[in-house]
Amino acid sequence: MTGPAARRHSADVPHTVPAPPPYRDRAAPVEARVRDLLSRMTLREKAGQLNQRMYGWDAYRRTPDGGFELTDALYAETDRFEGLGALYGLQRADAWSGVDHTNGPGAEDGAALAELVQRHVVERSRLGIPALFVEEVPHGHMALDGTVLPVNLAVGATWDPELCERAAAHAAAELRSRGGHIALVSALDIARDPRWGRTEECFGEDPHLAARFTEAVVRGMQGEPAEYFAADKAPVVLKHFAGQGATVGGRNSAESELGPRELHEIHLPAARAGVRAGAAAVMAAYNEVDGLPCAGNRALLTELLRERWGFEGLVMADGLAVDRLARITGDKVSAGALALDAGVDLSLWDEGFTHLEEAVERGLVAEEVLDTAAARVLRLKFRLGLFDQEVDTGAGTGVATTPFPSPAHGREVSIAVARGAVTLLRNDGGVLPVSAAVSRLAVLGPQSATAAHQSGDYTAPQRPGTAVSVLDGLRRLAPPGLDIRHAPGCALTGGDLSGIPEAVAAAAASDLAVVVLGGSSARTPDTEFDANGAARTVVSEMTCGEGVDLAGLRLGRAQNALLEAVTATGTPTVVVLVQGRPHVVPATGAALLTAWYPGPWGGEAIAEVLLGLAEPVGRLPVSVPRSAAQLPVYYNHKDTEYAGYADEDAEPLYSFGHGLSYTSFAYGPPRLSGNTVEVDITNTGQRPGRSVAQLYLRRLRTPVWPRTLELCGFQAVEAAPGETRTVAFPLGAGLPGRGTVVEFRVAESARAALTAVPTQSLTAPEETPL
Repeated sequence: MTGPAARRHSADVPHTVPAPPPYRDRAAPVEARVRDLLSRMTLREKAGQLNQRMYGWDAYRRTPDGGFELTDALYAETDRFEGLGALYGLQRADAWSGVDHTNGPGAEDGAALAELVQRHVVERSRLGIPALFVEEVPHGHMALDGTVLPVNLAVGATWDPELCERAAAHAAAELRSRGGHIALVSALDIARDPRWGRTEECFGEDPHLAARFTEAVVRGMQGEPAEYFAADKAPVVLKHFAGQGATVGGRNSAESELGPRELHEIHLPAARAGVRAGAAAVMAAYNEVDGLPCAGNRALLTELLRERWGFEGLVMADGLAVDRLARITGDKVSAGALALDAGVDLSLWDEGFTHLEEAVERGLVAEEVLDTAAARVLRLKFRLGLFDQEVDTGAGTGVATTPFPSPAHGREVSIAVARGAVTLLRNDGGVLPVSAAVSRLAVLGPQSATAAHQSGDYTAPQRPGTAVSVLDGLRRLAPPGLDIRHAPGCALTGGDLSGIPEAVAAAAASDLAVVVLGGSSARTPDTEFDANGAARTVVSEMTCGEGVDLAGLRLGRAQNALLEAVTATGTPTVVVLVQGRPHVVPATGAALLTAWYPGPWGGEAIAEVLLGLAEPVGRLPVSVPRSAAQLPVYYNHKDTEYAGYADEDAEPLYSFGHGLSYTSFAYGPPRLSGNTVEVDITNTGQRPGRSVAQLYLRRLRTPVWPRTLELCGFQAVEAAPGETRTVAFPLGAGLPGRGTVVEFRVAESARAALTAVPTQSLTAPEETPL
């Protein structure tokens, strides 16, 4: 039968629409969806899910009309494994990537670029599997128009995890609104040697402090634990696991000489806290532990992390770390097999994981191991809902539907963190805050009138006019009639002294001089980079950051000469440090404060504190040495009588936890009531203020050699003049091992705790876990 009648008959027959496969069923449990999808995949497809080979900025280019088009490099990569497991840095912008406002995605078109790439990936995948978009979020999303937050060392200086959680939540919302999925966040490294260029990425030198901030980052970015992530929350990859802050000589990626006890007591608590908080992933570090690099260390990644701690998330390798294992195995195929068998699930730029199919076929690693890793990658994609946002192809893209968060809110959060980080270290004669008697103020130094060096490493290019220098902040906030004079005096690096006379003249003619000094982690186009993005040959003003390790901690020669010349005028001098590590600064000047790298608007926060519009509430997250020759100077060293030098004091210049206020506080004797330590704190000054009460544990009798002190709690307390507040520290299950006899001390710094009145001694109960 043909013709119209046949067509009518055909139309009358109901069409049977095939049921979608179980992995497409949104109502099905995630685990069931993972199992179904995995069962349909070829070995090649499964291996492809474990590869994160491309640099994201190589996947697109701008078109003449201002849009984006995909590159042949992306086509080749997706053809290789019939899809794409993950793509790193699609929206990364900096000197290394070469992405700036002329050629990269901004807040207005970042999501469109992500959707363009994701559509292509899904179309190339036989099973419609989307890619994970992995982005750097070390202190805000490292993308054009992303809010830049103060670096981790500044966050640690706030001693305020709740503020950190707020900042992390904002960063996650920005990331997801632009189509990003996963946030790479520095959190686990402990700053034990400030010569290390990545000290700025650490929360501090103490494991307890780092653990509390790591929990805050996970809570802020991921939200409450749930099967699916909210649209404005991002899975976190905590880096770096583990012990990277203890490399020999403070040199990046060098070997670490860590015994098991040091590793567990100092370098693992932050990771343990992050895992307990529900972190979705961790990144295996470059360094070795007990002779084996972390990316190939089964004892670390599988036996400890997974089997003992119960971690069920993803393990990602650091950039090119898998290929480095070829130094052990002899070739990159076996290097990839070693890393996979050790517990790495997802590579980063390596060649080794591209040969996993061959490695399985050669018997170097079991296919079951590959399946387990692929399941972890797929599980994260399901939890992000990447399969459940339908587009024309009928597959998910995972492109965000949430709007870009308010830039004004981002700035507000960034300034709040910067304000909380400003730490007053010395204030002789009470020269701060700037008094009404000061009518002429000299603002000097290479950091005084620029915000380019306030933001630290891993910062995207900033649009003109979006930052506030110290000079800008002072001019805007100063009271009417205050005459502000400015001269830079010198550059951050080099020995050019020609600008110092102008600065000296300005200081001599003023009632007070503010000298803003420090370092820089700002990447510039003339910086040479290694294949993993670390600075190789520093040819700019970069004196800190990844790959920029120092043998000494002094500021540049010209900066020291400027400070000496200004103080020689006799004008009271305030030194402000903008830095990514504690530098050694001559003990000159009436006042000294550090703001670390406070972010683009940090100049406003610094000005507020200098003028007394805000209190200095920051406390040191690291000890400040007198010289590099003393190192290490962390406070929680082993308690030994052989602690001095014949030629120099062994104690730090400023101890961990130190920070002054514009008022003063008196601490009463601590009281032990059951499993709670209480202490009364009184504001004995003339201004309202905030003190950070720090609870330190001292072991009196223990089966192993004890540390001098160990931080085990902290709380901020605000009080009006004359007001007394009681602070209570619940001890919970955080006591040391069975039968250990301890006492507790509460003070405003580690140094003060050494002489503080202790509580009565306490014997840890037998049931207290180690």
